[in-house]
Amino acid sequence: MNWYPWLNGPYRQLLSQYQGERGHHALLLHASKGLGDDALVYGLSRWLLCQHPQGDKSCGKCHSCHLMIAGNHPDWHLLAPEKGKNALGIEPIRQLIETLYNYSQQGGAKVVWLAQAELLTEAAANALLKTLEEPPSRTYFILGCREPSRLLPTLRSRCFYWHLAAPETSLAAQWIARQLPQQPLAIQTALRLGGGTPLAALELLQVDRWKQREQLCQQLAASVQQGDLLSLLPQLNHDDVVDRLHWLSSLLLDALKYQQGAADYVINLDQPVLLSQLANSLGNAALQQTLQRWMQCRQQLLSVVGVNRELLLTEQLLAWEHSL
Repeated sequence: MNWYPWLNGPYRQLLSQYQGERGHHALLLHASKGLGDDALVYGLSRWLLCQHPQGDKSCGKCHSCHLMIAGNHPDWHLLAPEKGKNALGIEPIRQLIETLYNYSQQGGAKVVWLAQAELLTEAAANALLKTLEEPPSRTYFILGCREPSRLLPTLRSRCFYWHLAAPETSLAAQWIARQLPQQPLAIQTALRLGGGTPLAALELLQVDRWKQREQLCQQLAASVQQGDLLSLLPQLNHDDVVDRLHWLSSLLLDALKYQQGAADYVINLDQPVLLSQLANSLGNAALQQTLQRWMQCRQQLLSVVGVNRELLLTEQLLAWEHSL
């Protein structure tokens, strides 16, 4: 598994607690997508399971380390929804709890990694509470989450909360520049679109993906100029529509910043002409209303099962066109 330089500090801080026998048995790791939190958890789990740790590193030579490297350590339990499902039910939790109360197969620690604790159903979360509060000896839970507010308060209260912050923009930009040759302005824009997370920015900067965003910007400029917003539909109506609406919403938000004299704080640094065009196309109230509609549309696409995507997008574009 890849390791990233911005994880060094958090890894040492967390590990020092376990080295000093002050580490909590239930860690709630709050991290945005694109920070490599899975690598941090893997490194911490390897150390906890290692039979002969060397300082702040696992030895890499013991049987536990070999099993971790092979990805089949019997005392490292990964919890995730079944393929095709977006929730984790109570049955896998019951099976896990039964397993945890048996002896460790390698005679050491047991580690449970639940990457997205928000996906637990209420019943599953409640079933986990007692074990989280009083786990078997040398059993550690690491619960990842993107939105802690979606967790049951009773679940959060039993965990030690840790926020994995995004690295400094300059450090993230330097790392990205070493991975992929790209213009500094594009790197800064990708970082802002990705909430400062280097891996999300790097993914966006891949040639084909970046081209898709540029095509959307070009079509948006032409559609606004011609007063034909419906011509934007082919650029939006894709399986990755949620990402594309994020790009669109960020452009509208930047246009509002232009109107308010806050151009220094825009996200899309590489699109000044388009932002100026959008800012001049509508009044402030109408532009705010358009942005709000697109954000609601994006939320519907995320949350409503079986929604007619093309029809929903068409309605939004026609409403925008009418406001022009």
